[in-house]
Amino acid sequence: MSRSAVWHPFTQHATEPPPPAIARTDGAYLETRDGRRILDAISSWWVVTHGHRHPRIMEAIRIATDTLDQVIFAGLTHEPAEQLASALVAMAPAGLDWVFYSDSGSTSVEVALKMTLGYFRNIGAPRSRIVVMEHGYHGDTIGAMSVGARGVFNAAYEPLLFEVDRIPFSAAGREQATLDAFETVTRDGQAAALIVEPLVLGAGGMLMYPARVLGELKRIAERSGTLVIADEVMTGWGRTGTPFACEQAGIAPDILCTSKGLTGGAIPLAATLATDAIFRAHYSRDRARTFFHSSSYTANPIACAAALANIGIWKEEPVAERVAALSRMQAEKIARFSEDPRFENARVTGTIAALDLRVGSAGYLTEIGPRLRAFFLERGLLVRPLGNVIYVLPPYCVTSDELDRLYGTIDEAAALASGSS
Repeated sequence: MSRSAVWHPFTQHATEPPPPAIARTDGAYLETRDGRRILDAISSWWVVTHGHRHPRIMEAIRIATDTLDQVIFAGLTHEPAEQLASALVAMAPAGLDWVFYSDSGSTSVEVALKMTLGYFRNIGAPRSRIVVMEHGYHGDTIGAMSVGARGVFNAAYEPLLFEVDRIPFSAAGREQATLDAFETVTRDGQAAALIVEPLVLGAGGMLMYPARVLGELKRIAERSGTLVIADEVMTGWGRTGTPFACEQAGIAPDILCTSKGLTGGAIPLAATLATDAIFRAHYSRDRARTFFHSSSYTANPIACAAALANIGIWKEEPVAERVAALSRMQAEKIARFSEDPRFENARVTGTIAALDLRVGSAGYLTEIGPRLRAFFLERGLLVRPLGNVIYVLPPYCVTSDELDRLYGTIDEAAALASGSS
């Protein structure tokens, strides 16, 4: 094959080998052109929930293509989008009554931030300060980067980013410091919104915190009139053990962002759900109060059909039982490392498990990261550590035997740390 012209995401082409070409996907596996099967232990960047090419979702896509392709969504509508919006409102935490479609997790966050600022401006009490949690990640567009952690991911783009108020991550034993910091920053009633990944901070290192902290953050926000934006792009659709992570805290955010598992991972789609109060702030005979946001592919009918099929699977198949079983398996299998001196902070929330490999130099750019990726791939496992943080986030169809092989290989991978600096 001639040299590829493709520029891959999060890839340093000067140091990375040419990537394997995937020819087929099925269930929990990717298959290369030469027939090698690779267990997708990270759900292809956290998007695939039920497994690759679930028949029901694939059939919904095929049927949709018989009648529709893209339809402009400004001034027109279509049945897949209408049905999906109703289904999302019924499934989401109570009070999220309006659905705005977009294309990706990053854009769903941009929509949420713009909704927030538009809400306060339109009610005649403008606020613009956004509060974020340390180590958070919300995407790679400008607004999403601004509300995420600052570091190697976005250092080159610092001149474009707006300032935010940061509260510390709710580490074990330091939960009150997080709550006190949020109380302080919202006391003057000028904070517009807190944006947070509920229960698990994904790209920041699979950092986990208890549901009671999320619940208390919401109560503090309510006292100051601060909106809460739940970034459920990764944590939604069962990843933390429930359809949405917010459910475990017993809260309903003012705005909820969803993508990744929305279509079961089959095709891109995102949605930002908002309360009626936020919609009503934009509802006016004054056209200047319109919510000015769109993308060319808003509410793509084929993607909406895939998402509807995904919700049908949740309703009609034992998905909750599969999620519960995977959650139990994850907890059981990672327990072997809880006292292992080669690792630290073995942790689980729902179907997500993670642990930190002890190395001399940690962090995303530690040399152990690429070596670990290569080590796992050679053994037929797609694992993409966040530096020295190894995490397991598989589709719900993965078996106990497959997890045994994966965790056995994690055990072997610890030997690589002896050569790291």
